Amino acid sequence: MLIKMIPEVGHFALIIALLLAVVQAIVPLAGAATRRPLWMAYGRPMAMGQFLFVSIAYACLTASYMLDDFSVANVANNSNSLLPWYYKFSAVWGNHEGSVLLWSLMLAGWACAVAVFSRDLPRDMVARVLGILGMVCMGFLLFILVTSNPFERLLPNMPQDGADLNPLLQDFGLVVHPPMLYMGYVGFSVVFAFAIAALLGGRLDAAWTRWARPWTNLAWAFLTVGIALGSWWAYYELGWGGWWFWDPVENASLLPWLSGTALIHSLAVTEKRGSFKSWTVLLAITTFSLSLMGTFLVRSGVLTSVHAFANDPARGFFILVLLAITVALSLLLFALRAPRVSQNVGFSWLSRDALLLINNILLVIMTVTVLLGTIYPLILDSLGLGKISVGPPYFNSLFVPLTVLLCVFMGLGPSSRWKRMSVSALARKLWMSGVAALAIGILAPLVYGGSWNLWVSLGIVSALWIVLPMLRDMFDKTRNASSFLSGLRKLSLAYWGMVLGHLGVAVTIIGVTVVSNYNIERNVRMTPGETVEVAGYQFTMTELGSRRGPNFLADTSTLQVQRGEDGRSFTMRPEKRLYIATGMPMTQVALRPGLFRDLYVAMGEDLGDGSWAMRVQYKPFVRWLWLGALLMAAGGIMAIADKRYRRLAGRRETQPGQTQTPSREATA
Repeated sequence: MLIKMIPEVGHFALIIALLLAVVQAIVPLAGAATRRPLWMAYGRPMAMGQFLFVSIAYACLTASYMLDDFSVANVANNSNSLLPWYYKFSAVWGNHEGSVLLWSLMLAGWACAVAVFSRDLPRDMVARVLGILGMVCMGFLLFILVTSNPFERLLPNMPQDGADLNPLLQDFGLVVHPPMLYMGYVGFSVVFAFAIAALLGGRLDAAWTRWARPWTNLAWAFLTVGIALGSWWAYYELGWGGWWFWDPVENASLLPWLSGTALIHSLAVTEKRGSFKSWTVLLAITTFSLSLMGTFLVRSGVLTSVHAFANDPARGFFILVLLAITVALSLLLFALRAPRVSQNVGFSWLSRDALLLINNILLVIMTVTVLLGTIYPLILDSLGLGKISVGPPYFNSLFVPLTVLLCVFMGLGPSSRWKRMSVSALARKLWMSGVAALAIGILAPLVYGGSWNLWVSLGIVSALWIVLPMLRDMFDKTRNASSFLSGLRKLSLAYWGMVLGHLGVAVTIIGVTVVSNYNIERNVRMTPGETVEVAGYQFTMTELGSRRGPNFLADTSTLQVQRGEDGRSFTMRPEKRLYIATGMPMTQVALRPGLFRDLYVAMGEDLGDGSWAMRVQYKPFVRWLWLGALLMAAGGIMAIADKRYRRLAGRRETQPGQTQTPSREATA
């Protein structure tokens, strides 16, 4: 009897969580406005309680999946008794209702984390931050209960078995990709809450940026890993070897990442120099608004995509209203408060301040470029002006030159000084790096590909221009130490985080450049005994067969692969699967990964005469795409671990205008 009541327990837990969110949204803010400590203190227990009850609701939905409770519509539509348990676990968030519940769980988790780890911050600031987070939580819990109830029953017409999970989502990538992506999306709500709290309290000094910066870095790191995992999943799961589609839903995750990258740099300037105050607040509002817009695009039904969830206009309208309210009220508050901010911090056109400002402007232009390419077709369609498709030619023609220009200023930044620097001093530090980057970039395509390629040279020069000046800056910082290693040990974790982050960008650029220009692909007809050569590798089909999986039937092929006549051979086994419950075919590619190249084989269609269509690809440096993303994320996390955040966390800011300036090295 208790097992049958699990969905009702989950539904009731969501209602209690909503009531707690309402209290969290109202009482602490009222307490901060009226200076009542008891009311302000409500924020922490409400945030913790809300997280507890949303966790209970999520556990109940998970239990319904694991117990094959097909009386729950969400389970019946997205699971099956034959589905392996680990895919049942991930199927919880492989649909609209479950994914919004996961989103709300993570949102409540971030709010709970703020409540736990901000005990030494000013009481009124914490109350405002938790109150803003309570409002956001309240909006999403209302969204779940009003339009997206994951516990809706199908009684008394309960199906005997479920419709099964979309075969595209029956993959390890779904287990790890959405949680990471949502952690990044939702994490930006914290810096948004800090920014709005600073506006409400009239405290737009460096203090709020110092408190918000670790949360921003952590959210950005999660989003970076989430995007990389999504790219990796698409690469091997969809069967054609692409790693980025410029799909509107993919763009929806790229938009907050670009503005979040600008926000990280702007926070650093505001914390160090006290400048860019209003700009930093505006970026915080923009980044979270873009996260909400991504939610709208994925769940409104306005897009057709393998990544999209919902197809219900009512749900899209609810999120659109939530987005409109969030943006309108935030910008209204910004318009009222920002003009009062005094900012008398000057800097010359050649300084780290100016270069970071240019960095921010370029990132915002890139964000606007992607945003326009994503929503312009939707606007035209909604106005009845026809349907158009904006694809890779548009994005590549604008995004690539902007990326190259951004790399130029990324190389200049670490070697420059705050406030002012002479042209001659900067030239002395960078001329050798520039010459080396140009020489290697021009020669590398000749050595690797046998002929010169403009785009490969441009990519390598851009990547080296990021890395070599950092090495020079590292040398300058350690040359007076007793030894090179002791000098490296004295560098702060924040500095190492910057190094890793920029190195990750360079590694990703090399991966994108090389695989885009030197990828080799052959679409061939193969029968057992036939050999195909690609990039010096001989692919020989030795066997065709079949096998039965837990919930699918598969045609299989075995290929023996050898490089040259004397090379070591290995086996690759691609499959063509047919999922029993849905009748949907899927390609299961065979991969031979490596640091400098991937071999990629996908089965196409049965050609009816004992032969199969096969796609064989050689993909050089493709792994560097995801390696670079992991380096970027590691850099963001390393910066959080810097000791100054632990040291400053225990200091109460006494006056709104007072700031504590960390060392130059710490915020480099």
